[in-house]
Amino acid sequence: MKAIIFGSIGTLVETSDIQRQSFNYAFKELGLDWYWDKSNYKKLLKKSGGIKRVEYFAKINHQTVDSKKIRELKTQYFNRFLNSNVIDPREGVLDVIKYAKLNKIKIGLASTTTIENINAIFKTLNEKIEKTDFNFIGNNNLIKKVKPYPDIYLKALKNLGVSENECLTIEDSIESAMSAYNANVKCIAFPGMFHIEDDFSFCKKYYKKLDISIFEK
Repeated sequence: MKAIIFGSIGTLVETSDIQRQSFNYAFKELGLDWYWDKSNYKKLLKKSGGIKRVEYFAKINHQTVDSKKIRELKTQYFNRFLNSNVIDPREGVLDVIKYAKLNKIKIGLASTTTIENINAIFKTLNEKIEKTDFNFIGNNNLIKKVKPYPDIYLKALKNLGVSENECLTIEDSIESAMSAYNANVKCIAFPGMFHIEDDFSFCKKYYKKLDISIFEK
C-alpha cells in the first residue's frame, strides 16, 4: 500500500446535519417555503453535490429556482458555523493518519466540494488535522464531472503517483464510494450518520483483500 485516500470532508468530520441546517437557513433567507428534515435530507444525499440536490428537489416540486445561488448561500452558512466552532475528527481518523505517516504512506483527500468548504473543515479541526498532512487535496475546480464519476480519483492517483492497486480509499456515502469503485480503487465504507443503513455491498469484492486490522491501536 502506497497511499490512503479519504474520499470526502465527511470522512474527516461528521458534517451532514450541519449542511442540512445550512440549506434550511438559505431557503428561509431566500423566501422559499422549503424545509429539509433529517428523513428528507437522507434521501436527497443520494444526489452528490448541493446543486444537484436542489435541482432535484425543485423538479419534483415543479418549481424553478436559482440552484447555484442557493448552494452559495448555504455554503456561507456552513462555513460560518465551521469557522466559529471546533469539531473533533471522526473516530479512528487520527489513528489512520498516524499509521500512514509512520509507514511513509501518502495521504490524499479526494473531495469534490468547494475550496471554501475544505478550508472551513481544516479550520474547525483546530490543527488536529492539517492540510500539510495531505499529499493531495481535491476540490470541485479540478474536475469536470463530480462523483459518482471517477474523475477525482483519477486525478488523485495521478497526483499521488500511485496506481489503483497501490492504494485504498475511505468513503462515507454510496455516491462517493461509487466514484472509487468506478476508478477501480479499493474502498472501505465509513458511513456518515445519514448513511448507516445504506447498502455498500458493491464494495464487498475487495473486502477479503484488505487487512483492516492494520489500523487498529
